[in-house]
Amino acid sequence: MWRFLARTLWQRLLLLVLISIISHTVIHLAPGEPTEVDPLNPMMKAEDIARIRQAFHLDDPIYVQYLDWMRDLLTGNLKSFQNGLPVLPQIWDRFLNSLPLFVCTTLIVWTLSFPTGIHAAVKRGSRYDRGTTFIAYALISVPGFFLSYLMILGMVQVFHMPVLGLRTFGSQGASATVRAMDRVWHLAIPSIMAALTGIAVLSRYVRSQMLEVLEQDYVRTARAKGLDEGAVVYGHALRNALLPFVTMFGFLVPGLISGSVIFEQIFAWPGLGLLGYDAIIARDFPMILTLNFIAAVLTLTGIFISDILYALVDPRIRVQ
Repeated sequence: MWRFLARTLWQRLLLLVLISIISHTVIHLAPGEPTEVDPLNPMMKAEDIARIRQAFHLDDPIYVQYLDWMRDLLTGNLKSFQNGLPVLPQIWDRFLNSLPLFVCTTLIVWTLSFPTGIHAAVKRGSRYDRGTTFIAYALISVPGFFLSYLMILGMVQVFHMPVLGLRTFGSQGASATVRAMDRVWHLAIPSIMAALTGIAVLSRYVRSQMLEVLEQDYVRTARAKGLDEGAVVYGHALRNALLPFVTMFGFLVPGLISGSVIFEQIFAWPGLGLLGYDAIIARDFPMILTLNFIAAVLTLTGIFISDILYALVDPRIRVQ
């Protein structure tokens, strides 16, 4: 077991280095540079562009730029092309904003999807099953940004409630309780809207997986022994149906960066996704590369955790 973990960790580290090299090369070979963000600026002269390229080390060979980027990243001296500020503190500040949104969205998705999917599988063909299937496909078909705009219009025009940003403008002078409730309110709406599609998709996966497991011989044997239906469903079928979702869990972690870009844009939520979007528009290479590197770290970490959980849940993997 420990040998497997050590070998897996070493492979992940090598893969991380390879990903950083490929992403750095692709971004620098792609058309467009920071000096081309505002080409119509009449104040921008050729000598100004040359000075900017020299300051950003854009004239150096690609491998030299890669080594400079890794050195500055590991030492914490990496600065943004866009504003000249250190990259890591900016990412950390946005991370603290994205984390509550990511956690709330994930909890809503996983808390509602499993009961919905399990009950639909147990009551296959019932009104509940047909109704949840219709709602799920409707939520998948309707774009999330469209529903979000409808929610914003309804909250603002009907209830006169602000929903954009981290907090209501002018609430800084209110009491701690009022500020906390205002923060929860601003967090709840984008979390719910970001979770709707996830609930629809994941509940369908849970339903199909449970239907497959409920047809297995050991489930019929458990029912033949006279076990309670709840014990059969949750004690025997659910445990085996959860195995594919252990693998899916590993891909949740990188969603901290890329999972809510659209909703952060719509609800003016200053998170990592919006930071990455602004960096791409400004062709801020250090910010883009660092966010991509962090996303790769999160992805490989999530997969590594999934491997460990799989070994804990399935005894056959531990034996092998």
